[in-house]
Amino acid sequence: MSAHNFSSTFKRSLLLGIIGAFAACYGNAAEAAVPSLKVSDNKRFLVTADGKPFFWLGDTAWELFHRLNREDADRFLKDRAGKGFTVIQAVAIAELDGHSDPNPYGHLPLVDLDPTRPAVQDGPANDYWDHVDYIVDKANSLGLHIGFLPTWGRFWHYKIKDEKPIFTVANAESYGEWIGKRYKDKGLVWILGGDRGIDNDEQKEIIRALARGLRKGDGGSHLMTFHPPGGSGSSKWFHDDDWLDFNMRQNGHVVEFTERYSQTRADYDRSPVKPVLDGEPIYEDHPVSFNAKNLGHSIAADVRRPLYWNLFTGAFGHTYGHHSVWQMFDPKRGKPINNPLQSWHEAIKQPGAGQMQYARWLLESRPFPTRIPDDSIIKDSDVKTSIPGTGTRRFAATRDEAGTYAMVYVPVGRKFSVQMSKFKSSRVRSWWFNPRTGKADLIGDFPSLGTHEFTPPDLGEHLDWVLVLDDPTKNYPPPGTRK
Repeated sequence: MSAHNFSSTFKRSLLLGIIGAFAACYGNAAEAAVPSLKVSDNKRFLVTADGKPFFWLGDTAWELFHRLNREDADRFLKDRAGKGFTVIQAVAIAELDGHSDPNPYGHLPLVDLDPTRPAVQDGPANDYWDHVDYIVDKANSLGLHIGFLPTWGRFWHYKIKDEKPIFTVANAESYGEWIGKRYKDKGLVWILGGDRGIDNDEQKEIIRALARGLRKGDGGSHLMTFHPPGGSGSSKWFHDDDWLDFNMRQNGHVVEFTERYSQTRADYDRSPVKPVLDGEPIYEDHPVSFNAKNLGHSIAADVRRPLYWNLFTGAFGHTYGHHSVWQMFDPKRGKPINNPLQSWHEAIKQPGAGQMQYARWLLESRPFPTRIPDDSIIKDSDVKTSIPGTGTRRFAATRDEAGTYAMVYVPVGRKFSVQMSKFKSSRVRSWWFNPRTGKADLIGDFPSLGTHEFTPPDLGEHLDWVLVLDDPTKNYPPPGTRK
């Protein structure tokens, strides 16, 4: 060996050794940074192992493992942690040719597209899965769980051009066991599916085989759900399966309440009871209903409405998305999918992303695991398309079971009345909470008799508000106060 080659080899070995030692220490710290999760006793929410409420505030970063290098992944994760997110949804074998297009370091996830042969190499930081490890550990160290999709639906659902699907009933369990064992001690939730539904029994059995493998691999240490196609929910195919710990919907890229977001309540009402979450509503800056020519691109107001609609109609949390971020669009790499308006570097600064956290702080400022949907708080007007409204003007309400507080989401400046008799206290304290700023203003106290009319601060404007009503004897802090 030449002196030059020896020197290069020695330096590389030394560097990899340092990285490996750092990763070992860093990984241990990361594992302790996020708690394990379970379903609450009332089957409506997620809680930590010691019973503390867990607010799922997710972001769809589907191409995170595949398209970002470590420096960019760090930037993205730090931004989301700073904005109050708690879950990052990402895909191991990603949609945009993640099986055949290498990651930024030139690595692929599988050998010869074989799920029974993950492409792993001895040593740290030198294969695809080492890169996934790094990102998972980094997310955990920042207090973020990974909503971990072992594969996108493209690779088990239908033919890719003239190729057969990668996953079959025969190999899905093996892959699931391997990946389950590798990430057994990490802070994550397994998400099966990947934007595809079930068309036949074989596809259903592939998903079940993958679920069995994951359970073997991680020993049941993580929750599990299924990400469906637009307008559907996991309950359609798997509600009665024991492996499905909670239902995930994809209400999809529409802006109206009717038909899509109303289905969150339908899943909430199913039996047996399981928690429900919208894992993919309309993204910010996305072509509305995939029809930008006639409907344009969504804005922050369009992503705020589903946030509160879902939460107030029974969801235990919510997932945000941005059209540039899910695909990690960068003009220097890859073709844009469906006309993103900016790079992901710019998109993470969009206002809708920062406004998601305000809903989290709002609900966490009041008793959380006793919250139920209850639109009967809102007094219907003679014209019901006005109050409680429809389309983008739909009002929605939630309260706790004991009647110590209630909240009404007000999507537009329009007077409405509340059934004050819903409260057990003799008086009710009222606040306006601003979903755009997270600030609350005290309105005053009123008797809990009959109905009371409330007027939003911006009459006639398409600006949303949340009316918060409290039992004064509970001395709750101003809505949105962070603990």
